Amino acid sequence: MKQLLLLAFLAFMLQPASTLLAQDIPKYNPDDINIAYKKFTLPNGLRLIVHEDHKAPIVAINVWYHVGSKNEKPGKSGFAHLFEHLMFNGSENFNTDYFQALEAIGATDLNGTTNEDRTNYFQNVPVGALDQVLWLESDRMGHLLGAIDQAKLDEQRGVVQNEKRQGENQPYARGWDIMQKEMYPPHHPYGHTVIGEMEDLNAASLDDVHEWFKAYYGAANAVLVIAGDITPEAAYEKALKYFRQHPRRPNHRPARREHPRPQQRHPRFLPGPCTRRAHQHGVACAPVGHAGIRLDGPRFRRAGRRQKQPPVQEISL
Repeated sequence: MKQLLLLAFLAFMLQPASTLLAQDIPKYNPDDINIAYKKFTLPNGLRLIVHEDHKAPIVAINVWYHVGSKNEKPGKSGFAHLFEHLMFNGSENFNTDYFQALEAIGATDLNGTTNEDRTNYFQNVPVGALDQVLWLESDRMGHLLGAIDQAKLDEQRGVVQNEKRQGENQPYARGWDIMQKEMYPPHHPYGHTVIGEMEDLNAASLDDVHEWFKAYYGAANAVLVIAGDITPEAAYEKALKYFRQHPRRPNHRPARREHPRPQQRHPRFLPGPCTRRAHQHGVACAPVGHAGIRLDGPRFRRAGRRQKQPPVQEISL
């Protein structure tokens, strides 16, 4: 009896995997995936995308600005991400913490992210709070500068620098910084990390904040997405109500000046034992069994709460 059970088990295990999986995995045709949406363009150039979905009485609001770390000037690395933080510290007509205001009306998945090409701000709210969110987004798109002072800039500079310290305090975290600088030419817009350099963050000024906002944070450089329990026509009317008064900006974009980066050769690591050929090409090998530098470094910075953090003492070992 035991032999029969063993044979039956072996016969089952030796079946082709495709035969077993075909019975359980549903088949999808990519051509059948269709997320319906309508696209509008306001007179000032703001693009609006609306997806109607009435399954639940909520809406997702997402604003994308076509600006990222690639637009940073020489000596100003990390500024796109730093400016993202400032967008949560209040605007001229609502000069208080954005997170607390949105959480009070039931917002979830509330944050912003920055990468090389874009900066976005997003939140999900009950449909009854849509007007309040659109008003807040409109106010910081058109009326931010009067609410930003030196104290707010210094506070968020410290928050970003602490994020940088925390990120670099992980095993192999500096690997991404090394790879990004080595993989691009010295003057390439993608040749530095989104988080930037400490000395560049220290150099950020209020004049930089004003220039960045006027150059990139305008209606014609943004996309507003509203998805959820609303019709496209109603969403368009609300977008007109709250955003039509903003200028098209950007009227100009600061030219990116070329800046030579020192040709410093960082040690590059390969997994596995060292070989003579590796040494000939200037590659530092990791010990046997070593995993080498991670290749899955972050491609964008998703900031947490922009609250003042205690300073972190840097210790040289």
